[in-house]
Amino acid sequence: MFKKLFMNKVWTVSALFAISLALYGIDFTIFGSLREISASFLGNLAFLPIYIIVVTLLFERVLKERERQSVMRKLNMVIGVFFSEFGNRLLKELSVHVVGSEELKTRLRMSASWKKEDFEAALDYLRRSSQRISIDSDALPCLKQFMVGKRSFLLSLLENQNLLEHENFTDLLWAAFHTIEELGARESFDGIPSSDKEHINGDIRRVFGHLIREWVLYMQHLREDYPYLFSLAVRLNPMIDSPDPVVYQD
Repeated sequence: MFKKLFMNKVWTVSALFAISLALYGIDFTIFGSLREISASFLGNLAFLPIYIIVVTLLFERVLKERERQSVMRKLNMVIGVFFSEFGNRLLKELSVHVVGSEELKTRLRMSASWKKEDFEAALDYLRRSSQRISIDSDALPCLKQFMVGKRSFLLSLLENQNLLEHENFTDLLWAAFHTIEELGARESFDGIPSSDKEHINGDIRRVFGHLIREWVLYMQHLREDYPYLFSLAVRLNPMIDSPDPVVYQD
């Protein structure tokens, strides 16, 4: 196989070299000036390093951009699975406990008409605001059962090495794993001191902050690249009190 590829390259180089000699021969036959041919050859030879630099840099940049886009498409597929299996329900569960959640839900009530400016406005709102979480001890057992039950699924995501290069999503996974460990380490939440409850709420707030931002970015990706998936995602928006997948006629 290697020998065949090597021979193909040899034949290609030989053919190109022969074509070049033939063209120079035609030039000499028609114009009969070896001096002009030599000057033209040296001029082209002098420009060759610059040509190689320009082509190499541009070609390398194009290849890197294509590779980045390919990796991001694959990562967004994995992120989509994450939200389908875990993230959307977690958003639904936690949004109920956000202090002043009505404004947050209003800001993130997406529609099929949302444009890039709407997503940027939503992200800017999340950056400027600081969502506070207040979960009563009675709600923690159900949250624990759900999150601990998804530990294996989250661990399977770590098998994707490309996902670990997505810094913001990696921060989300770390925050989720830490919260799972905190909840799993407590057999009961009855009678826990207020300091411990505040600590757990802080961990959950961290998860929610990362989660809501990544969700908006993922929805923007669907809007730009997969409108038909975005349509369903809007109807199943976890920030809506009663999401409905049914399409109704206007």
